[in-house]
Amino acid sequence: MGQQATRVRTAGLGRVVGAEPASVCGAVLLLPGGEEVSTRRRSPVWAAAFVRSLGRRFAREGRAEGVAVHAVRYRCRGWNGSEAQPAADAEWAADEVVRRYGDVPVCLVGVDVGGRAALRAGGHEAVNSVVALAPWLPAEDGVAPPEPVKQLVGRRVLIVHGTNDRRTDPELSLRLAARAKKVNREVCRFEVHSDGHRLLGHRDEVVSLAADFVRGALFGHPVSRPVEDALAAPPPIGLRMPLAAGFGRSLRR
Repeated sequence: MGQQATRVRTAGLGRVVGAEPASVCGAVLLLPGGEEVSTRRRSPVWAAAFVRSLGRRFAREGRAEGVAVHAVRYRCRGWNGSEAQPAADAEWAADEVVRRYGDVPVCLVGVDVGGRAALRAGGHEAVNSVVALAPWLPAEDGVAPPEPVKQLVGRRVLIVHGTNDRRTDPELSLRLAARAKKVNREVCRFEVHSDGHRLLGHRDEVVSLAADFVRGALFGHPVSRPVEDALAAPPPIGLRMPLAAGFGRSLRR
């Protein structure tokens, strides 16, 4: 028998979350979590559930503006060293948005490993904004070069991290935000005090914050006062903004 060809994995876009807009004017790409090293495809259950909750909120609040929300399916869930596969898949997904919908602004929203992928792929020409929730970032050992930030110039960036995160170090996201702020004023970071990696204790507030930020970045809507203050404040103030309990309740109609 002849040797069977190995099937090549490809990235993909899930179907549109919610009702597909008649006319797409902006897109959100959801990047779930993963692992440092793995060839498995499916993302962890908790990370997939988190991006689904984000997607439903973005689709609902952006329906009038014509937002298309898609969850990216990675070729595999591992970052896998220099291959940085989730970041490459995010760039492919941004290309696919342009192919499907034309020249519309794209926001990358990532969780955990997906947060790093969103930051790394933020330089794609279609991307105008990035949201990184509890991003997994490499330890700074002084040997490997630091995580790049110049690709974020011209993008609006939001980073959110729980202060009790034991899986991804909030200090590393603070350092990255500080470096990014030096080249791009449109960077802010919120701290969720006492919350862990999955941000379960303040999930509603985190989702409300992300939704507020995304609508402002994609469609020019005024953002909430806390986001406005965080973007305007000099470091470290605007990079250590506390996310208030109950955030978002006053934004609901």
